Formats: sequence, structure tokens, C-alpha cells
Amino acid sequence: MAHLLGAENLHLEFPTKVVFDSVTLGIDEGDRIGVVGRNGDGKSTLLALLSQRLEPDGGRVTHRRGLTVGYLDQRDILPAGETVGTVVVGDLAEHEWAGDPKIRDIIGGLVSDIPWDVSVDDLSGGQRRRVALARLLVGDWDVLFLDEPTNHLDVEGIQWLAEHINRRWSANQGGMVVVTHDRWFLDAVSTDTWEVHDGVVDPFEGGYAAYILQRVERDRQAAASEQRRQNLARKELAWLRRGAPARTSKPKFRIDAANALIDDVPPIRDTVALAKTATARLGKDVVDLLDVSVSFDGTQILDRIEWRIAPGERTGILGPNGAGKSTLLNLVAGKLQPTSGRVKTGKTVQIAVLDQQLADLAQFADDRVREVVARKKTSYVADGKEMTPSQLLERLGFTSAQLSTPVKDLSGGQKRRLQLMLILLDEPNVLILDEPTNDLDTDMLAAMEDLLDTWPGTLLVVSHDRYLLERVTDQQYAVLGGHLRHLPGGVDEYMRLRSSGTGGGTASAAAAASAGRPDTASGTASPAAVAGSSAAGSGSGSAASSLSGADRRTAEKEMSALDRRIAKVGDERKKLLDAFATHDQSDYAGLGELQSRLADLEAEVEQLEERWLEVAELLGV
Repeated sequence: MAHLLGAENLHLEFPTKVVFDSVTLGIDEGDRIGVVGRNGDGKSTLLALLSQRLEPDGGRVTHRRGLTVGYLDQRDILPAGETVGTVVVGDLAEHEWAGDPKIRDIIGGLVSDIPWDVSVDDLSGGQRRRVALARLLVGDWDVLFLDEPTNHLDVEGIQWLAEHINRRWSANQGGMVVVTHDRWFLDAVSTDTWEVHDGVVDPFEGGYAAYILQRVERDRQAAASEQRRQNLARKELAWLRRGAPARTSKPKFRIDAANALIDDVPPIRDTVALAKTATARLGKDVVDLLDVSVSFDGTQILDRIEWRIAPGERTGILGPNGAGKSTLLNLVAGKLQPTSGRVKTGKTVQIAVLDQQLADLAQFADDRVREVVARKKTSYVADGKEMTPSQLLERLGFTSAQLSTPVKDLSGGQKRRLQLMLILLDEPNVLILDEPTNDLDTDMLAAMEDLLDTWPGTLLVVSHDRYLLERVTDQQYAVLGGHLRHLPGGVDEYMRLRSSGTGGGTASAAAAASAGRPDTASGTASPAAVAGSSAAGSGSGSAASSLSGADRRTAEKEMSALDRRIAKVGDERKKLLDAFATHDQSDYAGLGELQSRLADLEAEVEQLEERWLEVAELLGV
């Protein structure tokens, strides 16, 4: 493959830290590289260096002669006063850009719902992001550098962008480097992954999932090596300190060796861990939305929603921008009263909301982080151990220096972590997360998911991060056409519904947003567009209503049997994978037999899951 650009021995320092030290990298034709790492470790800086927008203090970056580079900045800088059409296609005549299938696809995928002649100065943040992205993609570039391209994009927009990237060049043409916290997107587009940390860049083959597998193996090997090092260090120190005072005259090289072992112990990179917070007891009643409708200025947003939230329920909410997701959450949280219908909240329910605005931290803007937490409690119990507020904050990834930092000076990701911790320390039993992934890097997202995996309360999540939704929730619903529809097939079913046009278009939602009504929908979808959806997610779809009592009982029994069989086959598959790990790797015949059995199990699981979805559709669950 032809070489596009290279970086040799890059060195860059800021006044308080070394960002990169002796970094050597290259990009070849066909490379699709995802960049991951902690916030502040230099991911965006790396893109600026490679694109020659920033000069290194040492080393050099070389580009192939005539190389064209496209760059998407996080700031969405657009020419003031220009219209959307002018920004996206420039001076091209309508017949020129309309006759180009690539440009038509970009406009249809990103800005079809934005008026062509409106000024970019009047656009919302999300609309500006899409216009900036469309403007970049319309051009022809040898290399694309994308810094957080999925910001402000919904699930459909992210999927469209992944598909566009994958078909933009042929397999061995062009290059792309992308920084994003959207792990699904990384898996969808990346052939390689670069991890930025501690002044270096570690390359891995494959997308995000492959990177995690390799990283786990690397950490496992490092842990084994580190254990041997520590054992040796303890033996050395014991030898140095053993016996009569005369032993202190041991050869100096032995003392130096022991000290080197101790001094060379690397710091643990992943320090974020949070034990399960005690929650107040929930009764059998949580929150019931009973025939609830919401209208703003005569526009129907939600129409006759009936949703009974159960204790311990873990639900993800999907829907296009402006469909009414935040409106639905505000009803559950008691921040909004319905236009009609009733919201019934259980007596023992304690609701906490992690919203997008970080408004809860405004009152603490001038206070230091340590002081804010100390006002809550003087000590906490985690993993059976009593901990001070400072120790707990350190487990959340805050350094000692950051504990004395005023809240207003924290980064977006640090504020997000502090907000989440303060919420959980209040011990709610219903937790609502509205776009919780904003400003969090992949390591922090994994830590937050690990926490949510063990949190026993009721969890409601609205997010465009499908990786998070599929990880921490057990079921998904979609707000479409003002109704709440259950998605037995998860995010994939939602994408199929949207691609088929079910639930109405996005133009009306954009119009509502431009009128100053955030996260609302016009409710103009026809009844046919939402046929088959449950008015309340209560499991009473049109197919289910046609079942007789005997047929319903038969279907319910079959679903229970399918659940048991799927679980059993899953256990068998896990045992088979464990057998792979312990089997003699030189026994090819034995490995082939194991592989054949694994393929049979996976085929059976696929058949069972397909049948489960069919039965679920009949039952309307």
C-alpha cells in the first residue's frame, strides 16, 4: 500500500506536561484508524500534528506530494452570515451538485431537514455540527481527520456516517483518522486503533472490540510480569534488611537493583472504580404513566402514553432528535405535568436525574472538589472499607491536585464524573440518565457501565450511544410519532423502523426545534405509520390483541421455553469457549471438532432468537 503521511520522533511539550515523546507513526492507503485514550492525553493534539495544523517541538511530519487533507474540528467554525446551501456546496450550480450522487447522499444523510437558505448563524449546535460535517464530506480528500464527528448526531446519523465512510473509498484507497468516544462507530469503521496515553501512542489491529481484546491480553501479561517483579523486589529487600548490621555493607549494585525495582513500578492507569451505592428500598409501585398526553402550543408531543415502570427495570429510550424523549423523562421525574392523563409515583420512590446541562454543579462553581463532597458525608463504605471523600474521589479518577481544584475549572468529563458521584451518594432508587456519555472518554464509559451493571435500582437511559444502551439496559423502547413502542429487536429493530419510515419524518421535529421547543415532535404521523405500536409500551399491540386466551397462554409458554433454552445454550457455548482456551493448541483435529460444535450452537442460538422475536411480536412485548 502507498504511504500517505508519516510522523517521526514527535516531541511536544506544554508548560505543565510532556504531551508526546519520541512518537513515530505512519498512515498508508486504506488505513481507517480510530484514536482512543483518556481525556486530556492528547488525542486531538495528535490529529493537529499529523495534519500539520500544529508544529511539534521536535521530530517531523511528512506528507506525500500533492496530498489533500480534510479536517473536522470540534468547534464547528462556519463562515458568518452564509446560508446553509452556500456553506455545504459553495458556488456549485444546483444542476451540478444535484447531479452528483455522492453530494446528494451527503445532503440526504445529514442536512435534509435543515432549510437550504437559512443563515448558519441561526442554527442550533447540533445543526451546525451536521452542516460542518456535510461541508467537509462534499470535498474530495486523500486523508480525513475527524475530531468527534458523532457529537450531536442521533443513532441514525451515526449509522449513516459509518456507512458513508465505509463506501467513500475502495479498500486500498484513502485514509482516515477519527477521534470519537462512540465505540459502536469505532467498531464499524476502524481497521486499526491507536491508544494515546502517557506521552506515547500504542497501535492495535482492528476496531474497538479487537482493541479491547488485545488490551486485556496485554494487561494480563503485564500483570503476570509485574507480579514476578514485585516478588523479586520483596526478596531483594528482605535480603538487604536481614541479619546483623554487617549485612548493610552488601555490594552497592545489589542495593541499586532493589531500589530500581521499587522505583520502576508503573502507576496503575485504570484507577476508576466505584462500589455499589446503598439504595433505598423500592416498593412494588415505581412510576406509572396512565393515558398521558403532552402538547405544547397546540402541537401534540406525546399521545396517550401508558407505561408502568417496574422495580429494577432497565430501559433504554430511543427516538429521533425532537421526538419527545426528554419530555417523557421529565414526566417520569415529575418536572412536567401532562396535558391529559395521570402520572402516579410510588411512595418510596426517590428519583435522581443526570441531565445534559450540569446545572446541579452551578451552585458549587467556586468550591473545591474536596469541599463539595465533604458536605455530603464525612466517610463512605465501599467494598466493606471505610473511605474518606478524598479517597473515593481518587477512585473516580481524580488526582490529588484536582481535589483542590474549583468545580468551575474542571473539564467537562470531570464535571460529569463529579455530578454522577454526587447523585449516587444521595442514594436514589430510580436513576434517569439523559445523554450520560457526553464528555466521557472510553475508559470512563467502561467504568460507568461497570457501575451501572451492579446498580440495583430502576434505570432509564436516553442516549445516542447504542453501545451503552445495549450494555446497561435489558429492553429498549422508541418514541415514534408521539407513541411509545417496545423494541424486542433492540436498536437494530429501531433502525429498521426508521428506514421504513415508521413514526414519521424528521423535518417536523427540526421545525419544532427551530421554534424554540427542545426535544418535541409535531405528532403529524399518520395512524398507519404507527400501526402495531403499543400506545403505552404496555404490551398490548394490535397483533397481541387478536390472540385468544388459549393462544396467548400457548405463546407465553413457548416464550418461557425459549428463554430457558437460550440460557442453556448460552451456558454450553461459554463452556465450549473455556474448553478452547485450555485445549492443546497443537491438536488441530480436536480444535476442529470444538469449532464445529461451536458453530452448531451459534446457529441454534440464532434460530432460537429469531423465533423469540416472532413470539414476542405476537404477544406485543
